[in-house]
Amino acid sequence: MNEAIDAQHDETNASCCHTDDEGRKSHHSERTKATLVARLNRIEGQIRGVKGMIEKDTYCDDVLNQISAIQAALNGVGKLLLEGHMRSCVIERIQEGDNAVIDELLKTVNKLLK
Repeated sequence: MNEAIDAQHDETNASCCHTDDEGRKSHHSERTKATLVARLNRIEGQIRGVKGMIEKDTYCDDVLNQISAIQAALNGVGKLLLEGHMRSCVIERIQEGDNAVIDELLKTVNKLLK
């Protein structure tokens, strides 16, 4: 869990979002990227494991428990990204007078909570 806290700390010290010729982009520290990629790699492995369980006709309850674990892991990645976004991008845009970011954030949170 300390790597998540460190990644969040890194996010607060770096600008998260910017716009260039290609559109809006995020900028995450290398440490944050590494943390997120490592988590996603584990999730990817869990998904392959569930696929294998289904191919082997594993008991449904066991498969469902693994799916629940995957959903929790994805929620963790989403929470980490959301916190970094709020601590940097959202604050920056509000300070610049761009209050439309609040509506954007509310839409995003609503999607995450579905």
